[in-house]
Amino acid sequence: MNLTAISAIYKFEMMRAWRTLGQSIASPVISTALYFIVFGSAIGSRITEIDGISYAAFIVPGLIMLSILTQSISNAAFGIYFPRFTGTIYEILSAPISPTEITIGYVGAAATKSIILGLIILATAHLFVSIEIKHPFIMLLFLCLTSLTFALLGFIIGIWADGFEKLQIIPLLVITPLAFLGGTFYSIDMLPPFWQNVTLLNPVVYLVSGFRWSFYEIADVNITLSLLMIMFFLSLAMAVIWWIFKSGYRLKP
Repeated sequence: MNLTAISAIYKFEMMRAWRTLGQSIASPVISTALYFIVFGSAIGSRITEIDGISYAAFIVPGLIMLSILTQSISNAAFGIYFPRFTGTIYEILSAPISPTEITIGYVGAAATKSIILGLIILATAHLFVSIEIKHPFIMLLFLCLTSLTFALLGFIIGIWADGFEKLQIIPLLVITPLAFLGGTFYSIDMLPPFWQNVTLLNPVVYLVSGFRWSFYEIADVNITLSLLMIMFFLSLAMAVIWWIFKSGYRLKP
Protein backbone atom coordinates (compact mmCIF):
# COMPACT_ATOMS: atom_id res chain seq x y z
CA MET A 1 0.00 0.00 0.00
CA ASN A 2 1.51 3.31 -1.15
CA LEU A 3 0.65 5.45 1.85
CA THR A 4 2.67 8.41 0.53
CA ALA A 5 0.56 8.62 -2.63
CA ILE A 6 -2.70 8.23 -0.69
CA SER A 7 -1.61 10.94 1.73
CA ALA A 8 -0.67 13.30 -1.12
CA ILE A 9 -4.08 12.98 -2.81
CA TYR A 10 -5.91 13.18 0.52
CA LYS A 11 -4.06 16.30 1.68
CA PHE A 12 -4.51 18.03 -1.69
CA GLU A 13 -8.28 17.45 -1.60
CA MET A 14 -8.55 18.55 2.02
CA MET A 15 -6.59 21.73 1.29
CA ARG A 16 -8.95 22.47 -1.59
CA ALA A 17 -11.82 22.34 0.91
CA TRP A 18 -10.10 24.85 3.19
CA ARG A 19 -9.41 27.15 0.23
CA THR A 20 -13.12 27.13 -0.62
CA LEU A 21 -14.35 27.13 2.98
CA GLY A 22 -17.45 29.20 2.21
CA GLN A 23 -18.65 26.75 -0.42
CA SER A 24 -17.54 23.58 1.37
CA ILE A 25 -18.72 24.28 4.92
CA ALA A 26 -20.48 27.60 5.45
CA SER A 27 -22.96 27.32 2.57
CA PRO A 28 -24.36 23.86 3.54
CA VAL A 29 -24.57 24.87 7.22
CA ILE A 30 -26.45 28.08 6.41
CA SER A 31 -28.79 26.21 4.04
CA THR A 32 -29.51 23.60 6.69
CA ALA A 33 -30.14 26.29 9.32
CA LEU A 34 -32.65 27.91 6.95
CA TYR A 35 -34.36 24.54 6.41
CA PHE A 36 -34.49 24.10 10.15
CA ILE A 37 -35.95 27.56 10.77
CA VAL A 38 -38.53 27.33 7.99
CA PHE A 39 -39.69 23.76 8.52
CA GLY A 40 -39.21 23.78 12.28
CA SER A 41 -41.19 26.99 12.70
CA ALA A 42 -43.80 26.75 9.95
CA ILE A 43 -44.61 23.04 10.16
CA GLY A 44 -43.60 22.67 13.81
CA SER A 45 -46.37 25.04 14.80
CA ARG A 46 -48.88 22.61 13.26
CA ILE A 47 -47.17 19.29 14.09
CA THR A 48 -45.96 19.59 17.65
CA GLU A 49 -44.73 16.00 18.16
CA ILE A 50 -44.02 12.81 16.23
CA ASP A 51 -43.73 9.62 18.31
CA GLY A 52 -43.25 11.73 21.43
CA ILE A 53 -40.41 13.79 19.92
CA SER A 54 -40.83 17.49 19.20
CA TYR A 55 -41.03 18.12 15.48
CA ALA A 56 -38.04 20.46 15.53
CA ALA A 57 -35.88 17.74 17.09
CA PHE A 58 -37.40 15.04 14.88
CA ILE A 59 -36.16 16.62 11.63
CA VAL A 60 -32.55 17.13 12.79
CA PRO A 61 -31.29 13.66 11.72
CA GLY A 62 -33.03 14.04 8.37
CA LEU A 63 -31.46 17.45 7.76
CA ILE A 64 -28.00 16.12 8.62
CA MET A 65 -28.53 13.16 6.29
CA LEU A 66 -29.76 15.44 3.48
CA SER A 67 -26.58 17.51 3.68
CA ILE A 68 -24.33 14.47 3.89
CA LEU A 69 -25.88 12.83 0.82
CA THR A 70 -25.52 15.88 -1.39
CA GLN A 71 -22.14 17.07 -0.14
CA SER A 72 -20.50 13.63 -0.25
CA ILE A 73 -21.49 13.26 -3.88
CA SER A 74 -20.52 16.80 -4.87
CA ASN A 75 -17.11 16.73 -3.16
CA ALA A 76 -16.08 13.36 -4.59
CA ALA A 77 -17.49 14.05 -8.06
CA PHE A 78 -15.65 17.35 -8.46
CA GLY A 79 -12.49 15.93 -6.89
CA ILE A 80 -12.03 13.27 -9.60
CA TYR A 81 -13.63 15.21 -12.45
CA PHE A 82 -11.26 18.18 -12.24
CA PRO A 83 -8.11 16.05 -12.92
CA ARG A 84 -9.97 14.54 -15.90
CA PHE A 85 -10.92 18.02 -17.12
CA THR A 86 -7.34 19.35 -16.87
CA GLY A 87 -5.72 16.12 -18.09
CA THR A 88 -3.68 15.54 -14.94
CA ILE A 89 -5.56 12.28 -14.40
CA TYR A 90 -3.16 10.63 -16.86
CA GLU A 91 -0.21 11.59 -14.68
CA ILE A 92 -1.96 9.98 -11.71
CA LEU A 93 -2.79 6.84 -13.70
CA SER A 94 0.80 6.51 -14.95
CA ALA A 95 2.27 6.98 -11.47
CA PRO A 96 3.18 3.94 -9.31
CA ILE A 97 -0.17 4.02 -7.51
CA SER A 98 -2.95 1.46 -7.74
CA PRO A 99 -6.65 2.14 -8.46
CA THR A 100 -7.42 1.22 -4.86
CA GLU A 101 -5.00 3.84 -3.56
CA ILE A 102 -6.40 6.49 -5.93
CA THR A 103 -9.92 5.72 -4.74
CA ILE A 104 -8.94 5.79 -1.07
CA GLY A 105 -7.30 9.20 -1.49
CA TYR A 106 -10.17 10.92 -3.29
CA VAL A 107 -13.07 9.16 -1.58
CA GLY A 108 -11.46 9.34 1.85
CA ALA A 109 -11.09 13.13 1.58
CA ALA A 110 -14.68 13.59 0.36
CA ALA A 111 -16.03 11.37 3.15
CA THR A 112 -13.96 13.20 5.77
CA LYS A 113 -15.34 16.57 4.66
CA SER A 114 -18.89 15.22 4.84
CA ILE A 115 -18.37 13.78 8.33
CA ILE A 116 -16.97 17.11 9.56
CA LEU A 117 -19.90 18.91 7.96
CA GLY A 118 -22.40 16.54 9.59
CA LEU A 119 -20.88 17.12 13.02
CA ILE A 120 -20.91 20.90 12.49
CA ILE A 121 -24.59 20.79 11.51
CA LEU A 122 -25.32 18.67 14.59
CA ALA A 123 -23.61 21.25 16.79
CA THR A 124 -25.52 24.03 15.02
CA ALA A 125 -28.82 22.24 15.63
CA HIS A 126 -28.11 22.33 19.38
CA LEU A 127 -28.49 26.11 19.15
CA PHE A 128 -32.12 25.69 18.09
CA VAL A 129 -33.37 22.64 19.94
CA SER A 130 -32.38 20.15 22.62
CA ILE A 131 -31.17 16.89 21.04
CA GLU A 132 -30.56 13.55 22.72
CA ILE A 133 -28.35 10.96 21.05
CA LYS A 134 -29.17 7.64 22.69
CA HIS A 135 -26.71 5.59 20.62
CA PRO A 136 -23.73 7.81 19.71
CA PHE A 137 -21.64 4.95 18.32
CA ILE A 138 -24.46 3.84 16.00
CA MET A 139 -24.91 7.47 14.98
CA LEU A 140 -21.22 7.77 14.08
CA LEU A 141 -21.36 4.44 12.25
CA PHE A 142 -24.24 5.60 10.06
CA LEU A 143 -22.56 8.97 9.57
CA CYS A 144 -19.31 7.37 8.39
CA LEU A 145 -20.90 4.62 6.27
CA THR A 146 -23.28 7.04 4.55
CA SER A 147 -20.51 9.56 3.87
CA LEU A 148 -18.27 6.83 2.47
CA THR A 149 -20.98 5.23 0.33
CA PHE A 150 -22.15 8.45 -1.28
CA ALA A 151 -18.58 9.67 -1.73
CA LEU A 152 -18.04 6.47 -3.75
CA LEU A 153 -21.19 7.29 -5.72
CA GLY A 154 -19.87 10.81 -6.32
CA PHE A 155 -16.55 9.32 -7.48
CA ILE A 156 -18.47 7.26 -10.04
CA ILE A 157 -20.43 10.33 -11.19
CA GLY A 158 -17.20 12.33 -11.54
CA ILE A 159 -15.80 9.68 -13.88
CA TRP A 160 -19.06 9.32 -15.81
CA ALA A 161 -19.67 13.06 -16.31
CA ASP A 162 -18.28 14.65 -19.47
CA GLY A 163 -19.22 18.22 -18.47
CA PHE A 164 -19.58 20.35 -15.35
CA GLU A 165 -23.36 20.45 -15.74
CA LYS A 166 -23.59 16.66 -15.47
CA LEU A 167 -21.92 16.74 -12.06
CA GLN A 168 -25.13 18.22 -10.62
CA ILE A 169 -27.73 16.18 -12.50
CA ILE A 170 -27.93 13.20 -10.15
CA PRO A 171 -27.57 15.17 -6.85
CA LEU A 172 -30.24 17.70 -7.88
CA LEU A 173 -32.67 15.56 -9.87
CA VAL A 174 -32.32 12.21 -8.08
CA ILE A 175 -30.73 12.35 -4.62
CA THR A 176 -32.39 15.52 -3.31
CA PRO A 177 -35.95 14.47 -4.33
CA LEU A 178 -35.36 11.00 -2.84
CA ALA A 179 -34.17 12.61 0.39
CA PHE A 180 -37.24 14.86 0.60
CA LEU A 181 -39.50 11.85 -0.07
CA GLY A 182 -37.53 9.56 2.22
CA GLY A 183 -38.82 10.69 5.60
CA THR A 184 -36.48 13.63 6.10
CA PHE A 185 -39.28 15.89 7.36
CA TYR A 186 -41.90 13.35 8.37
CA SER A 187 -42.48 9.75 9.44
CA ILE A 188 -43.73 7.47 6.68
CA ASP A 189 -46.26 6.13 9.21
CA MET A 190 -48.13 9.37 8.54
CA LEU A 191 -48.76 8.26 4.94
CA PRO A 192 -51.64 6.07 3.70
CA PRO A 193 -50.77 2.33 3.57
CA PHE A 194 -50.31 2.31 -0.23
CA TRP A 195 -47.82 5.18 -0.17
CA GLN A 196 -45.99 3.64 2.78
CA ASN A 197 -45.27 0.59 0.62
CA VAL A 198 -44.21 2.77 -2.30
CA THR A 199 -41.92 4.82 -0.05
CA LEU A 200 -40.13 1.66 1.08
CA LEU A 201 -38.76 1.42 -2.48
CA ASN A 202 -36.84 4.62 -1.79
CA PRO A 203 -33.33 3.64 -0.60
CA VAL A 204 -32.88 6.91 1.31
CA VAL A 205 -35.68 5.86 3.70
CA TYR A 206 -33.41 3.20 5.21
CA LEU A 207 -30.56 5.67 5.74
CA VAL A 208 -32.68 8.38 7.36
CA SER A 209 -34.60 5.84 9.45
CA GLY A 210 -31.48 4.16 10.81
CA PHE A 211 -29.79 7.47 11.53
CA ARG A 212 -32.88 8.78 13.36
CA TRP A 213 -33.06 5.57 15.42
CA SER A 214 -29.58 6.27 16.76
CA PHE A 215 -30.94 9.55 18.16
CA TYR A 216 -34.37 8.67 19.52
CA GLU A 217 -34.84 4.88 19.12
CA ILE A 218 -37.71 5.49 16.69
CA ALA A 219 -37.53 4.26 13.12
CA ASP A 220 -39.70 3.65 10.08
CA VAL A 221 -37.85 0.40 9.29
CA ASN A 222 -35.90 -2.07 11.38
CA ILE A 223 -32.43 -0.84 12.33
CA THR A 224 -30.83 -4.12 11.21
CA LEU A 225 -32.41 -3.75 7.78
CA SER A 226 -31.09 -0.18 7.58
CA LEU A 227 -27.55 -1.37 8.31
CA LEU A 228 -27.83 -4.17 5.75
CA MET A 229 -29.06 -1.73 3.11
CA ILE A 230 -26.21 0.73 3.63
CA MET A 231 -23.71 -2.14 3.44
CA PHE A 232 -25.37 -3.31 0.22
CA PHE A 233 -25.10 0.18 -1.32
CA LEU A 234 -21.47 0.39 -0.22
CA SER A 235 -20.61 -2.98 -1.79
CA LEU A 236 -22.42 -2.07 -5.02
CA ALA A 237 -20.53 1.22 -5.34
CA MET A 238 -17.20 -0.52 -4.74
CA ALA A 239 -18.02 -3.12 -7.40
CA VAL A 240 -18.81 -0.39 -9.96
CA ILE A 241 -15.54 1.41 -9.24
CA TRP A 242 -13.61 -1.86 -9.58
CA TRP A 243 -15.19 -2.33 -13.01
CA ILE A 244 -14.40 1.26 -14.05
CA PHE A 245 -10.68 0.85 -13.37
CA LYS A 246 -10.60 -2.64 -14.85
CA SER A 247 -12.28 -1.54 -18.08
CA GLY A 248 -10.73 1.94 -18.22
CA TYR A 249 -14.17 3.49 -18.69
CA ARG A 250 -13.79 7.27 -19.23
CA LEU A 251 -10.23 7.08 -17.96
CA LYS A 252 -8.35 5.92 -21.04
CA PRO A 253 -8.35 8.04 -24.22
